Amino acid sequence: MAAYELPTWAALAPALILAATSLVLLVVDSIDPDSSNRPLLAGTATAGSLLALAVTGWYLVAGVGDPSGRGVIELFGGQLVVDRMSLLFTFIFTSVTSMVTVASYDYLRDHSYQAEYYSLIMLAATGMATMASAASLATVFVSFELLSLSSYALVAFLKENRGSVEAGLKYFLIGALSSAVFVYGISLVYAATGSLELTAVAEAAAGTELVGVLGLGVLMVLAGVAFKTASVPFHFWAPEAYEGAPAPISAFLSSASKAAGFVVAFRVFIVAFPVESFLSLGVDWVFAVQILAVVTMTLGNFAAATQDEVKRMLAYSSVGHAGYALIGLAAITGPNSELVLGAGMMHLVVYGFMNTGAFLFVALAEYWDVGRTFEDYNGLASRAPVASLAMTVFMFSLAGLPPFGGFASKYILFMGAVNAGFWWLAAVGAINSALSLYYYSRVVKALWIEDPGDDVASIGLRSQPVGLYAAIVVAAVMTFALLPAFGPVSSTAVDAATILLP
Repeated sequence: MAAYELPTWAALAPALILAATSLVLLVVDSIDPDSSNRPLLAGTATAGSLLALAVTGWYLVAGVGDPSGRGVIELFGGQLVVDRMSLLFTFIFTSVTSMVTVASYDYLRDHSYQAEYYSLIMLAATGMATMASAASLATVFVSFELLSLSSYALVAFLKENRGSVEAGLKYFLIGALSSAVFVYGISLVYAATGSLELTAVAEAAAGTELVGVLGLGVLMVLAGVAFKTASVPFHFWAPEAYEGAPAPISAFLSSASKAAGFVVAFRVFIVAFPVESFLSLGVDWVFAVQILAVVTMTLGNFAAATQDEVKRMLAYSSVGHAGYALIGLAAITGPNSELVLGAGMMHLVVYGFMNTGAFLFVALAEYWDVGRTFEDYNGLASRAPVASLAMTVFMFSLAGLPPFGGFASKYILFMGAVNAGFWWLAAVGAINSALSLYYYSRVVKALWIEDPGDDVASIGLRSQPVGLYAAIVVAAVMTFALLPAFGPVSSTAVDAATILLP
């Protein structure tokens, strides 16, 4: 049956599949609360996420959400919309979720509450998929909270680990504060425009007399989005949460959750707060985003360069990558803005695979009880050459070296900024990328050049974590495969940006 013959609500099939999988896992847990059947639980979660991924891929190929194909689909009176951008980001979310659930099969060995763990991942993924389709500030906030509440519990999942519980509590307190700021900003925008639906907000804002209230509301909404994307100065929760959380959850939050924040930023600020009309009102949010991008890139990379632990280095480097992605939004006032915005989306696609793979390698090291510092990774390639080769791919790709996917996405992003007239943004990004090569290469040096330490020498490879290996290898292959496949990816991203822009 062709996609256009399906009922309209079927456009939300990826989100519905993720939600249904979560409910199935809760039913399994209700029947057998002490179940530790890892194949059943991990298999159910992986099957649900892969099915959602397959449906999303099918919709993209079939032209769903493309005005020249099956068309953009609006649901519930315009509260939700399914277009190319929502499907592209849902592809990122479901891909990362699949890798995380596969990797968790080994990581959760001897842990309790596994059904709840997988169910929370599925609920968080449902929130992400809904965020990608949210076309109203109300649906943005509801899906934002569905993701956030699930994430707080996942960070604190290791109940016997003081660091995990402490990280979860800090993440919850800071997240609650940011939610309050975000919803207060929404209320101010509503007070000024009388609407929460994004296109109606844009229309009403043009004639409002409450410019000051509107401007403050826009600034507070930007602060809420900056928290979710871990952008400076709202980034301080990220290193603590990523370090304390189970490593697969760190991968999940730093890749998929960050992309969810960006899809909200792209849709809300471009559709509800159109640049030209807001500039005429004196609300220059683009300037604020430009400052945010520069500061986030620079501080994130400099902080990453000073870390002694690999996991914290990856946490701060993810802050730096948030700054790169912000270039897509910061340069939209120039010509060919659809190219630079699409390039920002492309970078998030590649980042979803290479950053997830890097954190899953850390999960592999934690599985073997290897320490967390760079020195603890010395000689690990002698015990795990395949995984170390994959980690090398992730490090060089994150740094932006050819011939990996990260090079292509950064090159197109920086060239897009130059063509849009924002050469200084591209220059700051290039300098920061050069700096990042220093700390990424420290991991590669430790893996391949240094002699094995005592922890590594004692690994003995007594057990092979098949799930972790499989997820790492898939992430590495995709980081490579995205380079020859960049034509279709870039075409989809630019199409998504073109549809979004006025």
